[in-house]
Amino acid sequence: MSVIEIKVPDIGDFAEVTVIELMVKPGDTVRAEQSLITVESDKASMEIPCSHSGVVKQLKVGLGDKVKQGSLLLILEVADRTDSGSGPVAKPAADPMVVPAPAPSSPPPANLPPAEPRLSSHVPQAALGGLPHASPSVRKFARELGVPLTEMKGSGPKGRITEADVQGFTRSVMAGAVQTAAIAAQVKPGAAGASDGAGLGLIPWPRVDFAKFGPVERKEMSRIKKISGANLLRNAVMIPAVTNHDDADITDLEAFRVSTNLESEKSAKSGQSAGPVKVTMLAFLIKACVAALKKFPEFNSSLDAESDNSALVYKQYYHIGFAADTPSGLMVPVIKDADKKGIFQISQEMSELAKKARDGKLSPAEMSGASFTISSLGGIGGRYFTPIINAPEVAILGVCKSTMAPVWDGKAFQPRLMLPLSLTWDHRVIDGATAARFNVYLGQILGDFRRVLL
Repeated sequence: MSVIEIKVPDIGDFAEVTVIELMVKPGDTVRAEQSLITVESDKASMEIPCSHSGVVKQLKVGLGDKVKQGSLLLILEVADRTDSGSGPVAKPAADPMVVPAPAPSSPPPANLPPAEPRLSSHVPQAALGGLPHASPSVRKFARELGVPLTEMKGSGPKGRITEADVQGFTRSVMAGAVQTAAIAAQVKPGAAGASDGAGLGLIPWPRVDFAKFGPVERKEMSRIKKISGANLLRNAVMIPAVTNHDDADITDLEAFRVSTNLESEKSAKSGQSAGPVKVTMLAFLIKACVAALKKFPEFNSSLDAESDNSALVYKQYYHIGFAADTPSGLMVPVIKDADKKGIFQISQEMSELAKKARDGKLSPAEMSGASFTISSLGGIGGRYFTPIINAPEVAILGVCKSTMAPVWDGKAFQPRLMLPLSLTWDHRVIDGATAARFNVYLGQILGDFRRVLL
């Protein structure tokens, strides 16, 4: 057995955060990726996971303490010193400065009564004024049980709702001592809110015993999919999104890309460079999008939540996110200051970030701050699709596999390599004419990349 120190990992752009919840105590056995504490800034809450499995010997922080990257959290006793540093560290999937994503929590205690039938998820009108005071893990626990946090009173500091509060509320409901607004509404036929989507007036989600139709197998979704799913649902429901489809002629650009890679390989073989950097079409797309964002700054803006979305924040930086496919689900690394980097540097960074994503080693800072996102299915196939905007961004570009197509040049049809573009945009910020001009301008740049210099 050996003893190691567990410290606060990279927490993005936060200089200092406050400890608002202790999730372990001395003597507890913890596993890698298990949440240890919850911290809170002035805008968001997040959980700090453990990078190793072991037994907590000493806790070095308390409620209300201020911590930052590198602060000592606890002393952990581990079985084998050689395993230190090998445990993956959980990462949030979205910018924590915007909306805190659900984080992993401990499984419900064994002594908690089974929640059958499950309570309907409930969104009462009172919730519209603000979110209940609870950590991400408590929110997730409550969602799993269908508990409406807005109808509870917390016993924690400043009225914070704890996991014990959720358990007690659940027992009271199941014993009939407490009735939620959703249950009360279901008693009245046709009453508003009598459904799983009460706040939206939706009918209940169908509950089906699939096993009666044939063999089934149940598998838990990955943590990444659970987090991204919640974000995507919010974005799809709350953003009035419209998608424009177009095609860009990349015949000449693809020929240039291929020749560039051949030259890079020859240079590496001759010893003139350390190693070849494979240039992808996505790197050119990033540079082209930067040029289009500069010409149409609305696409590089965000609605100002502090002003109830009545103002726009125009960003003077160009951080481009790109969707990376991983075994655990979709992740979005970010190329920072893409306007200041060349094609080779962007290609190199993309390769490194994509590998980190596949290995589960992306830091929060490497997934935060994007002002525009590109989702590429070029390596798989397809024609067009409708990507969902990643709030608080106001647009996202989807690209599919390029194909040869006959294009009329005024005299005859010529074989040209065409790249499908799918631009989804927030209609609150962008109008149809501007979106069409953005797509046309982007296609012109990809057709003649010299326009980037103009």
